Amino acid sequence: MEVKIPFSWPNFKFNAEWTLFLDRDGVINERLPGEYVTSWESFKFMPGVLDALSVFAVNFRRIFIVTNQAGIEKGLYSHEDLSQIHEQMMEFIQYHGGRIDEIYYCPFKGDLDPLCRKPNPGMALEAKKDFPDIDFSRSIMIGDSDSDIAFGNNLGMKTILVGNKADNSFAYLNSIPDYRLDSLVDFATYLSNL
Repeated sequence: MEVKIPFSWPNFKFNAEWTLFLDRDGVINERLPGEYVTSWESFKFMPGVLDALSVFAVNFRRIFIVTNQAGIEKGLYSHEDLSQIHEQMMEFIQYHGGRIDEIYYCPFKGDLDPLCRKPNPGMALEAKKDFPDIDFSRSIMIGDSDSDIAFGNNLGMKTILVGNKADNSFAYLNSIPDYRLDSLVDFATYLSNL
């Protein structure tokens, strides 16, 4: 079944030089409402995501995960626990033909408004430092929350909100997405039909 997405961004000329930024929880793996993914046993890929990531691997120059992980500061899991989760996740992604160039995470709660915590730009700026060829105006941010979309919009990226956000209220200024889709699978299907 072909998914038709009416891209109408001004002068939108997508090519393989673009960069893709992805949130993790609720986008790549199932979000645990009111809880954190604290171990590999509690990590479950969203349906179709592994296939979608294999499509992205051939359509984007760079692919990054940017994820808030305040459970570390809360003492629910450690940096080492998160590293083990990500190592397992990467093995599955690579086995299925996908690619993630780097994972950036913020271990802090939002009460002190740390630079690294979305919607603040710290993780993107870190990626730009590591990969100077990134052009935020030729980047797409896909997430399932207002903070993800504000993060992308504040940096001049194109933004896609995935999932079933129940209402049209937005928690942050500049958190209205360019597009809303059900999942990464819809965007992968669109790219496969370009």
